[in-house]
Amino acid sequence: MDVACYTAESPDSQLTKSTLTRRELRADDCLLEIRWAGICHSDIHTVNGDWPHENFPMTPGHEIIGTIVETGPEVQKFRTGDVVGIGCLVDSCGECSACVGNEENYCEQGATGTYNGVDRHDGSITQGGYSTHIVCREDFLIRIPEAFSDLEKPEAAAATPLLCAGITTFSPLQNAGVGKGSRVGVVGMGGLGHVAVQIAGAMGAEVTVFSHGLSKKEDGLRLGASNYVATAEEDYYKPYRESLDVIIDTVSAPHDVIPLIKMLSTKGSLVLLGLPTDAMQIPAGLLIGKGRNVTGSQIGGIQQTQEMIDFCAENNITAEVEVIPAEQINEAYERVVNSDVRYRFVIDATTF
Repeated sequence: MDVACYTAESPDSQLTKSTLTRRELRADDCLLEIRWAGICHSDIHTVNGDWPHENFPMTPGHEIIGTIVETGPEVQKFRTGDVVGIGCLVDSCGECSACVGNEENYCEQGATGTYNGVDRHDGSITQGGYSTHIVCREDFLIRIPEAFSDLEKPEAAAATPLLCAGITTFSPLQNAGVGKGSRVGVVGMGGLGHVAVQIAGAMGAEVTVFSHGLSKKEDGLRLGASNYVATAEEDYYKPYRESLDVIIDTVSAPHDVIPLIKMLSTKGSLVLLGLPTDAMQIPAGLLIGKGRNVTGSQIGGIQQTQEMIDFCAENNITAEVEVIPAEQINEAYERVVNSDVRYRFVIDATTF
């Protein structure tokens, strides 16, 4: 099936209108007509060739919501007309300990990305959500709850980034046991951070935002933070020393994590979500003396992603988005790089 899309032909090219061929449905596949497609900063890194193993031509996009229009003969979980989502993954081995434990994101054989991945069955390169249609195994589809299922309402567009930003922040918070009385820090008030503030607050935590400046303070407090701190100020961390149970660090730019570790309580955890290019140097004594942890987290499994979207629907949590037509994708990329969006772009897929 040939479908309209936006594609980057090479790392030095802009995305342009094109077509791609979607595979024939396998027995457990569903064909999804896409309504909304989010723009993630990782799309930009991948299209720009910033990371190894990029495959071109490339149609990015791993935040997708739409409607099932066709199913394979063995599909049991969904039917035509269901509103579903696709996040960062479309397949995994299904047999390793990670997959059996519902952590397909850590598949020992390597999970298949929604785009720029290698199809496990035919070796083709997966292509993502900047298109009108996509094919996906039913086991990797997320059922969209009723609160977000009217695709013509703004709630559906605003829920789309949750398929990446939502699970990326929900997973480490849930895994850390965050609940009523927990003290959570969120570093970075961007596409990930503004969702993390909402989720942590809905879990019952007291949330403190650490951002370079105070330009987003009003937003942070409105979204549920109790405190908002400018990290550009000298010794910003001192009033919060040994006071936080979990810190979610969303920043990908190089930055000093030692002040963050000093703010952790006994057995507190710093969770890294960003990908700074510089290596980190951490004095062992900062960890050993208080039993602190520095760990990383990468999205979440399919079951946990379903739990996340249901939790967000129950607690009225969405991303704050700007909806654009497909012809503005390249402009949106530039604005993301320049931090000129609050807080996520979502593409109207009817414009592909």
